[in-house]
Amino acid sequence: MNQVLLIDDDVELVGMFREYLEQEGFRVSCAHDGEAGAREALSGRSAIAVLDVMMPHMNGLETLRRIRAHSQLPVLMLTGRGDDTDRILGLELGADDYVTKPCTPRELTARIRAILRRTNAPRGDGEGITISVGKLSMQPAQRRASWDGAALELTSTEFNLLEVLARNAGRPVSKNDLSEQGLGRPMARFDRNIDVHLSSLRHKLGTLADGRSCLQTVYRLGYQLIRD
Repeated sequence: MNQVLLIDDDVELVGMFREYLEQEGFRVSCAHDGEAGAREALSGRSAIAVLDVMMPHMNGLETLRRIRAHSQLPVLMLTGRGDDTDRILGLELGADDYVTKPCTPRELTARIRAILRRTNAPRGDGEGITISVGKLSMQPAQRRASWDGAALELTSTEFNLLEVLARNAGRPVSKNDLSEQGLGRPMARFDRNIDVHLSSLRHKLGTLADGRSCLQTVYRLGYQLIRD
């Protein structure tokens, strides 16, 4: 499934992105306002949505809220340069990653491929494998995770990052390794993506017997999923 949904009120920009993506082998659908974009995102026809923050009437953040209320469809946000607040809020609301505008079609396409590569990665002989760490259970082939038997509602990026941590449970994983393995790209300077995603995971995961979070920050080393 390689259908990309572009949600942006800039018709000219969308046209440029669409032409490039189609040349790269993607099928593309477009929406030019948040209402239409949310409806199309929830239709089940797309593999990923590219969503602009700055749109009239219903902006990208509200559109993302509507999508996340019903779907874990991967969402790549388009944010203005220097819009750190919108960028962090978008990640907290469940965006998988962001690209800063202005960006080139090539950069956008590379980021889309990185997200889809991790989301749709073939699992091969590991199809029936379950990863268990304390009360956490993950089935990577089915993209399912649970805590103490209760299903976890995770975005595609949250699942990727949690899988990396679970496979390395008991030892710290650096932010750059998490970015490369979970987001499919090296961590950029001043990039807070990993911190925001891990903060969201902390709220979704349960605690250890002593009340601590099972997801710990290890000073200067990264993050660690604690075995209990």
